[in-house]
Amino acid sequence: MTTDCDCANKLTYTTDTLCQLSDKRIKDQWGALSFPIYQSATFAHRGLGESTGFDYTRMQNPTRQQLEYVLATLEHGNNALAFASGMAAIATIMELFKPGDHIIIDSDLYGGSIRLFNEINKKNGLEFSTADFSRCEYRDCYRENTKAVYLETPTNPMMNVTDIKKLAEFTREKGILLIVDNTFLSPYFQTPLDLGADIVIHSGTKFLGGHHDTIGGFVIVKDQVLEERLRFIYKTTGACLSPFDSWLILRGIRTLSIRMERAAENTMKLAEYLKTKEHITKVIYPGLAEHPGHEIMKKQARGFGAMLTFEVDSVELAESILRDVELIYFAESLGGTETLITYPITQTHADVPRDQLEKNGINPRVLRLSVGIEGIEDLKTEFDRILR
Repeated sequence: MTTDCDCANKLTYTTDTLCQLSDKRIKDQWGALSFPIYQSATFAHRGLGESTGFDYTRMQNPTRQQLEYVLATLEHGNNALAFASGMAAIATIMELFKPGDHIIIDSDLYGGSIRLFNEINKKNGLEFSTADFSRCEYRDCYRENTKAVYLETPTNPMMNVTDIKKLAEFTREKGILLIVDNTFLSPYFQTPLDLGADIVIHSGTKFLGGHHDTIGGFVIVKDQVLEERLRFIYKTTGACLSPFDSWLILRGIRTLSIRMERAAENTMKLAEYLKTKEHITKVIYPGLAEHPGHEIMKKQARGFGAMLTFEVDSVELAESILRDVELIYFAESLGGTETLITYPITQTHADVPRDQLEKNGINPRVLRLSVGIEGIEDLKTEFDRILR
């Protein structure tokens, strides 16, 4: 990837190089290239009023701070906060709002986010309206008490694409927050803060960690006042990422660029291949020229990612695919080196109301792929076998 950005020390690096950076203000006395795991709950003061900058790990930890620096740099933000999960990150953002506040959300979102909004945040007095952002329906949902707009792009699982810059013009005009979940593309392919977003969210469990071995979440912002408010909520509610999990995600980010490039290359080839298969009725991938969001993605992202959704011609075939996969794993989650196949109707979106599923086109024939870095011919051979 050749896109440049200006990092904190004012040197210009490619995104590939930014994945290798560390905050050298935090010194390891032995000069370790792999940043140490500071597995400590608390830190000693040198004397009265002489803190080292670290007091208690719920508030801050050197390993986690190192990770937050890297994420802020990659997303072109001023600061980042690392959470115990992506859902913990979203839950903390929702604490910015008070009872009676209204939030406009995209109609196609990860089922866990919808569950949080419907079962927790509504109970606490927040109000939500749902719209298809890819069709700019958010304009019709604005109210006097609207405080934010929340979206994923591309969406999970139907891969709808929203023009972030156009949406940001709307949110600036209304004086409300624009919150973008950037998990599917990672900062390697898309940086929503550059397009006008106020808050960017990641499930660090996915492409950032990249190896299905840890869970984490991130919030990245540019505005210092907003960052200070979020960090106050963060330290108060205590949903921080542990030092060891911080180290695992730091390690994963070292290979983010090469993993994303290979996985995206595989996904494009696999999407074209699946279009030729007799029993596959629909292939949804923004990298395909016929995708409605293809031109928007070319404008606002540096790649099309490694997520692909497809639909088969019968429920029986969908179920047999899930039974018969061998190279591909039938599992939830995404973003690792292995290819995973997920059944949204019973897994990621099991708690979404049936009418919303139907409206979004999520039915028992729809399957989602997170394409890994295996040999593409092996992945094609897998589909040849299970689609016979």
